[in-house]
Amino acid sequence: MDEVTPLLPEAILPFRLLKVPHVAKFGTVATRIFYLDDSGTVDTGFIVYGWLEIDIVYWSRALRCWLDFRKKLYRDTGIPADFEIHSTKFINGRDRPSTDARWNRSKENRRVVAQQALAQLAYMPSARAGAVYRCTDKKGAAYGEERAAVYTATLHHLDRQLAGSGDHGIIVMDGDGSDLSYQREHRKLKLATRHIVEDPWFAASDTNQPVQVADLLAYTAYQATLKHAGKKFMWDWWGRHLPAADVPLHL
Repeated sequence: MDEVTPLLPEAILPFRLLKVPHVAKFGTVATRIFYLDDSGTVDTGFIVYGWLEIDIVYWSRALRCWLDFRKKLYRDTGIPADFEIHSTKFINGRDRPSTDARWNRSKENRRVVAQQALAQLAYMPSARAGAVYRCTDKKGAAYGEERAAVYTATLHHLDRQLAGSGDHGIIVMDGDGSDLSYQREHRKLKLATRHIVEDPWFAASDTNQPVQVADLLAYTAYQATLKHAGKKFMWDWWGRHLPAADVPLHL
């Protein structure tokens, strides 16, 4: 079999090269969508939530920018535009994302694509990235309870952030909504002052591209904070490819 020549690091470039500024307020109130997903494991004790934030007036343009990137990715790598890029599986060499079997055998190819995807966010109109994390020594059910507590803290963090700018937001999460604990936490927010609107909305990651981006952001933030020796190649991805984003916040 012929060896696959991986893309060079300098090939990690965004597809669309035209920046669009964030929403200008001029006294208006903005509404933002937060696509949110989690990462971390009980074995490491890390709990991470990452999100893609988009101003709703630029939603269609931001999504179009991402879909154009996925189309180009298909032309360049053979990864279909509707293939779910699940970061843990994709980056670690599992599944067969490309129609080219030779491409699939190279982990370096996958790492390049993941970095291209992160870099693309800078060129999606109004898109912002964010993440929070916590480390715990709790195990079993106690770890699950701690994960829920971190979500609650994340919810309040975003609500305060929106209150500070006078804006409102909607949270969209991976899942089917069967876990009602998320709904309960949203309903605990004081109605008179809350800026997160409604219960969380749920979307399946295999059919929702922005949720897949949130998954990539959560996993990237996880590796940036965990600093596992086997994932050293990812340690600087957050800072290098998301220079406008704050570092993951410890809650």
